[in-house]
Amino acid sequence: MRVLINPHQKAAIALAAVKEDKTLTELASTYQVHPSQISEWKTVLAKGAHTLFGPNSATKEEQRIAELERMIGQRETEIDWMKKKLRLPVP
Repeated sequence: MRVLINPHQKAAIALAAVKEDKTLTELASTYQVHPSQISEWKTVLAKGAHTLFGPNSATKEEQRIAELERMIGQRETEIDWMKKKLRLPVP
């Protein structure tokens, strides 16, 4: 039977593997995954951990949200300016 593991669980398992309190076999038995899979997650964690603390740590979604918020603010400013120029009543 195949077990679906979410990213949070993968991270927790990889961190447990990095701690080396238990062997990969023990962790595999505990979490019902293959030891080579845990080893792979541990490698991914080791190779990518430095990106968590860098200046580009924001995800693409966060960057897109920030860009959209900036655009909304700019549009609101433009609308306010147009209302003043056209002397429309402000609600």
